[in-house]
Amino acid sequence: MTEKSQLTYADAGVDIDAGNTLVERIKPAAKATTRSGVMAGLGGFGALFDLKNAGYQDPILVAATDGVGTKLRIAIDTGNVDTIGIDLVAMCVNDLVCQGAEPLFFLDYFATGKLDIESATRIINGIAQGCKDSGCALIGGETAEMPGMYEAGDFDLAGFAVGAMERGADLPSGVSEGDVLLGLASNGVHSNGYSLVRRVVERAGLSWTDPAPFANGQSVGEALLAPTRLYVTAALAAVRQGGVHALAHITGGGLTENLPRVLPEGLGAEIDLGSWSLPPVFEWLAEGAALEEAELLKTFNAGIGMILVVSADAAATLRDTLEAEGETVFDLGRVTAGDGVSYKGSLL
Repeated sequence: MTEKSQLTYADAGVDIDAGNTLVERIKPAAKATTRSGVMAGLGGFGALFDLKNAGYQDPILVAATDGVGTKLRIAIDTGNVDTIGIDLVAMCVNDLVCQGAEPLFFLDYFATGKLDIESATRIINGIAQGCKDSGCALIGGETAEMPGMYEAGDFDLAGFAVGAMERGADLPSGVSEGDVLLGLASNGVHSNGYSLVRRVVERAGLSWTDPAPFANGQSVGEALLAPTRLYVTAALAAVRQGGVHALAHITGGGLTENLPRVLPEGLGAEIDLGSWSLPPVFEWLAEGAALEEAELLKTFNAGIGMILVVSADAAATLRDTLEAEGETVFDLGRVTAGDGVSYKGSLL
């Protein structure tokens, strides 16, 4: 009988010690996100959160999950992974606030073929930064090393956010004809439409390190990796002030598909496309892909990352509040009778 040589888990491509090292590396970043309600640090089989300690009397929980899509491909190819975690958090917590919820805690899932501790630390530090900027705690996650599932250097991310609101405070609520649409400027493409973005870059014959035709002083990769804007602080400030009837996070589907999600049956919206200027990156993408305006508005955020539907008599005060929180605000139009979104004017 032939004697077999020893084969360990590490020989099969999974290094448990590397995973433990990563947990120790990221503990300071996770600790920096601690907020009221957090009951334990990283390392347990589950994470505990005390809603009463967080200040809630009769809470309703709200949960959201998302990823970053093929924007990851640019981060992987360029090695610029420091902000992709902010995108991950933003895609989840920006959805939560649309329900009227305050994000409380976040968990991440990071999967790769072979764990690179340095790269993974940078990625998760970015997640922690996004959590800190959103006022939510990074209280757990999963690092999966899966040889044979991912090519060398590749990884995937998923995020899970949980928030809360007091019973009866959920949004949308009270949307009516004549409500004002306040649009908040985006940071760029955010985290949707990157399969098309990468095709346009390829068609233009550009590499990620080439100067960006749409952003002075930045490479194509740097400009396209601008992280998704976090709207949590500003949105919650507006909601707490009163007069906000709905919020719409402008992600995949653009203005055309996302705004109707928060409008009751029988109500639509009219948006004046002349109320803001199309950012250069979208002009470049539209030209490179020969996009018609309707397709642009259904694919990308077109410069508007969040829309607040507010009562007309509160619009001016809410605009001041949002601007005080650092947002660039546009008066996009009004809620109307009918269905869907109609546009007047032109962006292109």
